[in-house]
Amino acid sequence: MRRSALRGPARTAIAALVATAALAAGCTAPSAPTDPLAALTGTHWQLVALQSMDDAQGTARPADPSAYTLHFGPDGRAALRVDCNRAMGTWQAVPAADGGSGTLRFGPLAGTRAMCPPDSLAPRLMRELPFVRGYLLRDGQLHLSLMADGGILSWAPVPR
Repeated sequence: MRRSALRGPARTAIAALVATAALAAGCTAPSAPTDPLAALTGTHWQLVALQSMDDAQGTARPADPSAYTLHFGPDGRAALRVDCNRAMGTWQAVPAADGGSGTLRFGPLAGTRAMCPPDSLAPRLMRELPFVRGYLLRDGQLHLSLMADGGILSWAPVPR
């Protein structure tokens, strides 16, 4: 076997170049696995706005935000109060690298169907929840984006 002709500083320089190239190519050590549910698990929210990208619908705000609540259970189940009704379903989230945003989807939601007052946001909210595709945690609020830029559901933490 023949030994390498490179010695000392030349060998060190090449080793540094190879290491830099490996990092640039994405050959980094794996990061610690993150719990995709961690950012939302166990949190309780109340609805503050339903913003539509359709100017005809605009932004609707509930008269009583506490009548519209969302709880993300640690078992991947969501519990909602939707004015005079209740709903349950599943949820799945995959965080982005920043940890404060990511994808979010609700599974089928089963709920009661009591007749709420005419000004209730319940029908609109229940219609839009199946189209949630992402979340963003910003300035203490949770913003759920609807598919195809359909709108944003904004939630504030439930006061304790």
